[in-house]
Amino acid sequence: MKLEHVNITVPDPKASAAILCDLFGWHVRWEGEAKDNGFTVHVGDEDSYLALYAPNLALVPTGNTYSRIAGLNHVGVVVEDIEAVEEKVKQAGYTPHSHGDYEPGLRFYFDGPDGIEFEVVSYA
Repeated sequence: MKLEHVNITVPDPKASAAILCDLFGWHVRWEGEAKDNGFTVHVGDEDSYLALYAPNLALVPTGNTYSRIAGLNHVGVVVEDIEAVEEKVKQAGYTPHSHGDYEPGLRFYFDGPDGIEFEVVSYA
């Protein structure tokens, strides 16, 4: 089993995709019209991706996802060079936090585009 994609609602899929491509070395796999006259950008690598979706209606913030049923708490991304990615995260204006060094690898978190929390992990 492998996870292919996760679909997340964002206000501006193209802007969010551009940031994530820069941070993680991803690429846009597809973009186009989507459900309810919305727009989606698929961003990731050849094996998996995030579907960044914007419906054609007003969006409302979710608040604290850790206290909501079915809340998306964070997205985990495995990288080879965690120090290089952390530097990119800082240069993009995000603040890394909750660093950890425990089995099976190094990790840190940051609140990225649209307030989505990312966990960056390296098993190298």
